[in-house]
Amino acid sequence: MPIIYENDTIRIETESAEIPWLKIFTQFPYKEMSEVPPHIKFEIYDLLDLIEREMIDYYSPDKINIASFGNYLPHVHWHIMARFREDSHFPEPMWGTKQRESTLSLPSFETFCDHVAQRAAKA
Repeated sequence: MPIIYENDTIRIETESAEIPWLKIFTQFPYKEMSEVPPHIKFEIYDLLDLIEREMIDYYSPDKINIASFGNYLPHVHWHIMARFREDSHFPEPMWGTKQRESTLSLPSFETFCDHVAQRAAKA
C-alpha cells in the first residue's frame, strides 16, 4: 500500500479499492488505542477529521465510513472511506456482501492524495 504521508509517529496509506480509501497507522505497532500516548491519539483524531473533511469537499460522498478493527493486523490503524449509494457494497460495509456491480466515475484519487499529504504536512 503506498504511503502518501508519514512522520515519526504516524503514516497515511492508500487502500486499493473502487472507493476513495485511506488508512492511518501508528509507526509503533501499538495493539490497542488505549496504549497509544495521548499526543499521538490527538494527532490521529486531527488527521481523521482532516481526511474526512477533504473527502467530503473533494468527492461529495453520500457517507464517510471510519473504522478501526485490527483483528487480522493487531496494529492500531484507522480506515477512512468515502461511500456512495452506487458503490458495489453500499449500504453494507466494504468488508460485507457485495450488493451490485458498480462503475463509479470519481475525480482523481492521486490528486486527492496529494492534497491530503500537503494538508497533513502543514497540520
